[in-house]
Amino acid sequence: MSTAKKKPPVTPRPKQKETVNKKALIWLGVAFGVIVVVMALLLALDV
Repeated sequence: MSTAKKKPPVTPRPKQKETVNKKALIWLGVAFGVIVVVMALLLALDV
């Protein structure tokens, strides 16, 4: 009698990439926000 071999569960690789992309998007958002705040402060102080 031959038993059917069960395949081990495949770890989803794209989910790891999604977490990396989320971190990158968060860092880009923070950097963009800081630049906007700095530019706003410079404009406000100039006026």
